[in-house]
Amino acid sequence: QVQLVESGGGLVQAGGSLRLSCAASGRTFSTYFMGWFRQAPGKEREFVSAIRRSGFNPNYADSVKGRFTISRDDAKNTVYLQMNSLKPEDTAVYYCAAATMDGNWHYWGQGTQVIVSS
Repeated sequence: QVQLVESGGGLVQAGGSLRLSCAASGRTFSTYFMGWFRQAPGKEREFVSAIRRSGFNPNYADSVKGRFTISRDDAKNTVYLQMNSLKPEDTAVYYCAAATMDGNWHYWGQGTQVIVSS
């Protein structure tokens, strides 16, 4: 099993920045992809960004490209999401997730709330 704990959410004004962190513990060697998803009120959970173990070629949703940056520190078993130029539509609960080589997101954190005020 892999346990994921997110932190760093909060309230920020539009145009501001936040950095989310996700600390992984347990069988972290089994994970290959680490990613972030989000779920806004009344909407389905959506993909935000993902990064593979090598750190190369991270993926981003079109809605966050150029504003969000994902990174990982394997020595600390932590993945980060730097969010800049935040918009009210970025308001959501952000979830950290981990996938094994099969690409399925097997593990999820409890989520951290991000609220962007206009």
